[in-house]
Amino acid sequence: MESLSSLAWQGWFTLGVVALSFGLFAFTRYAPDIITTAALSLLLLTGIVSPQDGLAGFANEGMLTVAVLYVVVTGLTETGAVAWISQALLGRPRSALSARLRLMAPVAALSAFVNNTPVVAVFLPAVQDWARRHRLELSRLMIPLSFAGIAGGTCTLIGTSTNLVVNGLYVAQSGGPGLHFFELAWIGIPVVAVVFVFLLTSGHWLLPRRRSAADSNEDVRQYTAEMLVPDASPLIGKSIEAAGLRQLPGLFLIEIDRAGQCIPAVASSEILQGGDRLVFAGVIESVLDLQRTRGLLPATDQVFKLDGPRAGRCFVEAVLSDTSPTIGMTVREGRFRNRYNAVIIAVNRNGVRLPGKIGEIELRAGDTLLLESRPSFVEQQRNSRDFLLVSQLGDSHPLNHERALTAVLIVLAMITCVTSGLLSMLQSALLAAGLMLLTRCTDGATARKAPDWQVLVVIATSFGIGAALQNTGAAAFVASGLISMVGHDPQLALAGIFVTASLLTSFATNNVAAVLVFPICIQTATAVNSNPEPFLITLMVAASASFATPIGYQTNLMVFNIGGYRFGDFLRVGVPLTLLVGLVTVLLVPLIWPLRS
Repeated sequence: MESLSSLAWQGWFTLGVVALSFGLFAFTRYAPDIITTAALSLLLLTGIVSPQDGLAGFANEGMLTVAVLYVVVTGLTETGAVAWISQALLGRPRSALSARLRLMAPVAALSAFVNNTPVVAVFLPAVQDWARRHRLELSRLMIPLSFAGIAGGTCTLIGTSTNLVVNGLYVAQSGGPGLHFFELAWIGIPVVAVVFVFLLTSGHWLLPRRRSAADSNEDVRQYTAEMLVPDASPLIGKSIEAAGLRQLPGLFLIEIDRAGQCIPAVASSEILQGGDRLVFAGVIESVLDLQRTRGLLPATDQVFKLDGPRAGRCFVEAVLSDTSPTIGMTVREGRFRNRYNAVIIAVNRNGVRLPGKIGEIELRAGDTLLLESRPSFVEQQRNSRDFLLVSQLGDSHPLNHERALTAVLIVLAMITCVTSGLLSMLQSALLAAGLMLLTRCTDGATARKAPDWQVLVVIATSFGIGAALQNTGAAAFVASGLISMVGHDPQLALAGIFVTASLLTSFATNNVAAVLVFPICIQTATAVNSNPEPFLITLMVAASASFATPIGYQTNLMVFNIGGYRFGDFLRVGVPLTLLVGLVTVLLVPLIWPLRS
């Protein structure tokens, strides 16, 4: 162990850089990748860490696996597989307690097999719609959504990037095989149980009641849209209620055209049939959700005559000018697709609900059109005299529902390859990513944009900072300080590691905390003559248990504004939950992974 006098200036400088970095994480708005890159640059410039050690993180197997898994996940999201699963599992809650349970169970289960961040991202719009339909308070659901994703991620090696990163570090240092795919479930499942019981019992008192940003910014634009129930639709034979087409947020089913017969004032019990044409009116977000709903297609066959597959298109808003050649014509007469290689799927006129079918609407100057087109349409028509305004609606685009089952089977095959020992985690992820591209569950352009480069840079640069802590003796110095406080009792040392990692992850990213505490774990285990595995498992759980602050984990930040939360809301719910998870972890880990050989 290092004494105060034996720590050279390199060690003190490294500790100073780390302390400054965490200060910047906590009290400034600098991006995490900027902070960790600057910290690593300082260590490289001073010669404290060599280029080989400092840049080794960019070739680490754990980091590369995280990058490849982003591509795999796009296959699930682009085919609507995750969204379909989420909508199918949420159902109709009987109470606020039932709603939290219905929400947390599928999120935790999916987060064990798909990285928890994209799972939460996919569930966010589904939960918002679900909450509006059933008059549920978003502020009582968003924190459970994030926390369930975090807890579920602790159950397997791929549930969160933290597990992959720490395991990658352990493999690199020990040269061994690392942890098995489901090994973390021994502690992950108890953690999930603790989170569930806590939120289901204490949530009534601790979860806040807040008015979200979404509640105060309602879109008043009313679009008219027409959808078709195709002959092979899974919605055939279901009632309007069972199909989820009643009580849609901001959307109203005006009528059904069935074999030329109009059914107005549609009842909830009306059974859908193949060939039904459904006419809706509502806000643009809900109209877009209709376009991505499994079992519904735009009622116009023009969308199938556009160039290229639907998955490669986008949704665009365009305002007609008074010089447009389509003014005074109906949508059908205007031959819009032939003119612009774009199809009108909804029309808005001054916020007024338009009667009749889309094809029968006579276009006027100032009409706002919701179009399905190729991305090139925006650039081609941005300065056209035919339109006053042309803008793409974010990254929204039609989903490739036909390949949803294929995407799910690819992920199951990946998990099977890992659990059977046939391939490593990185090899399985590379195979799955390749199959997603080959089967067109995702495309090359989407795959290239999939990785979160900020997260990857943070992980890779943190490896170099961790190497500096290890090589300068700073990690051993911190470990000796930790042992001086808790003694040589290995279980107390575990508690110290948990507290250290959970405090750091509350003010920085979970990956940064995990990488920087890793060498301290190793040094502490050596100092108390313990196996390293229990300390590494404790580190994985502690770094992931980012419940106390909104900045501690990406999913917390994702739900922060949507739920209308304040910083103190996370403290009130997250601090006692973190203490409970820490207690369970410190008590159970030594029983599963012995402290002594």
